[in-house]
Amino acid sequence: MRNRKDLTTEQQNPNSHQIDKRSIPEILTIINGEDQSIAGAINKVIPEIARAVELAVKTIRNGHRIFYVGAGTSGRLGVLDATEMPPTYSAPRDWFQGIIAGGREALVRSIEGAEDKPEDAIRDLKAAGVEAGDLVFGIASSSATPYVVAALEYGRSVGTSTVYMICNPKPLVPVEVDVLIAVDVGPEIITGSTRMKSGTATKMVLNMISTTTMIRIGKVYGNLMVDLQVVNNKLVDRGTRIIEQLTGLDYDEAQEYLYRAEGSVKTAIVMARKNCGLNKAKSFLEKNDGLLRRVIGDVE
Repeated sequence: MRNRKDLTTEQQNPNSHQIDKRSIPEILTIINGEDQSIAGAINKVIPEIARAVELAVKTIRNGHRIFYVGAGTSGRLGVLDATEMPPTYSAPRDWFQGIIAGGREALVRSIEGAEDKPEDAIRDLKAAGVEAGDLVFGIASSSATPYVVAALEYGRSVGTSTVYMICNPKPLVPVEVDVLIAVDVGPEIITGSTRMKSGTATKMVLNMISTTTMIRIGKVYGNLMVDLQVVNNKLVDRGTRIIEQLTGLDYDEAQEYLYRAEGSVKTAIVMARKNCGLNKAKSFLEKNDGLLRRVIGDVE
């Protein structure tokens, strides 16, 4: 067992000293003040985050997959980010996958000791079919989680790219990876409670990486989610309004194009802008790597 006393996330935070003696508004103000420091800490590692995005884009474009691997809060946040990609960007479900120590049950309740079983990480990655060309993205606030370290080492051994996100200045357990994202969030408000500042930082960084990856592979035009596949009334409305904005059609006409495009917003836009049928619109997109701007140019 490694002594974690020198980890920043295990230090006592002087700003929350005697927090149990504070009033409710004072406690909330302390928490809010500490949370405001997180964006600044992330800003310092944007070059490393950018390198992770480059690997993620390369992975997807080459027909491979991204695996978030973590335990506890880190694992749950990885699963959350992966789960949100298909409904948000119509991304195939296998592009981003979350693997958590302890399996699916660990998503809703703590599985004590799961993070301390490195052999389980290797088993879980094998079961997921991790292979050369994939990207293994390890998440461990403490930088010392055996399950995550083993996953990264296994990924590297089979030829995957590897990214390691931690919330300390440097790893307690050294591991060779392609990109290390070390977000130094400082001591937690409640000593060692990494579900707080570390969890917030993790959510923010994963959002940045997955969103930027989707932008780079053509899922966004301007700041609009054009690669939207409508599956409910809310998305029908949103998709219709996007088509309306980029084509000059009125709302009813835009919605008719959406239905003719089988619920694909991007395809409907091409059909309207190019005055073509469904198959021709799909062909335009396929020839341009799914990048709408290449097909229709700039729309004011």
